Amino acid sequence: MWNDYCNIDDNKKITFLNPKEIPHQPQIHHHDEKSALKYLKVSKVILPSIIGLGVVFWLMSKQLDINELSKLQNNGHTVFWVFMAIVMYFLRHMFYSWRLRVITDYAFSWWKSMQLIVIWEFSTAVSPTSVGGSAVAFFLLAKEKLPGAKTITAVLYSMVIDTIFLVMALILLYIAIGPVMIRPGMEKFSDIDGFGITFLTVLTFMFTYGSIFFYGLFINPRAIKRLLLLVSKFPLLKRFREELRNTAYDIVTSAVKIKEKPVSFHVKAFTATAGAWTVRFIAINCLILAFVSGFSPQIYDHFIIFSRGMAMHTIEAFSPTPGASGVAEYLFGGFFSDYIPKGISSLIALVWRLIGYYSYLIAGVIIIPIWFRQVSLKNQFNKASE
Repeated sequence: MWNDYCNIDDNKKITFLNPKEIPHQPQIHHHDEKSALKYLKVSKVILPSIIGLGVVFWLMSKQLDINELSKLQNNGHTVFWVFMAIVMYFLRHMFYSWRLRVITDYAFSWWKSMQLIVIWEFSTAVSPTSVGGSAVAFFLLAKEKLPGAKTITAVLYSMVIDTIFLVMALILLYIAIGPVMIRPGMEKFSDIDGFGITFLTVLTFMFTYGSIFFYGLFINPRAIKRLLLLVSKFPLLKRFREELRNTAYDIVTSAVKIKEKPVSFHVKAFTATAGAWTVRFIAINCLILAFVSGFSPQIYDHFIIFSRGMAMHTIEAFSPTPGASGVAEYLFGGFFSDYIPKGISSLIALVWRLIGYYSYLIAGVIIIPIWFRQVSLKNQFNKASE
């Protein structure tokens, strides 16, 4: 890393390329802690719960059809597939826990990784456009005494491979299936409506920033550092100046660490990432099988449902409401209207969100106070030992 800032001659004498430039020391800044703590308040569950459940019950009051409910099978079929959806989300959690262990060089046990992922997901669930997740991730790993460079590498690397997988998967699904993978009725490109345009816009944005960060982490970190430092000077971005400059140096720090990793590191991390995203969307297939009477899908139908879930998530990711509360519930019925009767779409949306969203809100309320006590006790013990 020091080679970015200095020359070292044969006599081990260090000469800085710019005497005024002090090498960047990775650390979690005070404003980062304040930002993280803002998203770790258990009271944060109130607003998304009110919005999300409010929208669901409003939709149910308008759409719920008792006749459709009466068609549900009473032979354990529904219970089995709901259970399988729960299993999918449990596997998602385990995949993310595995990835956290891999990208931190196994600094955490399985139990600690599972605990940290709950808190990470909670912060994402209570913040608009998922912005709280990264800030909290930096804070969590720093409080667990993970070295600054390793913390920055773990968080940035996670963001990049998440984006890479989503963009790659969405592009491949679009090529294989066509516009119908976005929403019902989009058989050809000319059929794309407002939702389709929003999806393609968000996908383009994800591809752009994903490519920039990929280039910065894996190919030319110095070029991206210079770009971000230049952008930080723009008057319109004055409020983001410090964050942009920190990110510029963080990319260089992470790139150095990533270059040291063996191929097996990247294979494991990407496998865990692919697994986590895949089972997340398969859960929707399970819920449709659970509640739609007489539904006998072909393999093609399963791919359509899977891709629709991914397309819907892409739009939700930029929702202004915490954790896409209200937005996700409202969009659900429309994205699967050719597979789910309107009379039970809001019910399935409720079960889906209870399993994959509200479960993290509930778990976070329980685990966050426990984690804070554990960290406090650990710090007290360390001080007493000094």
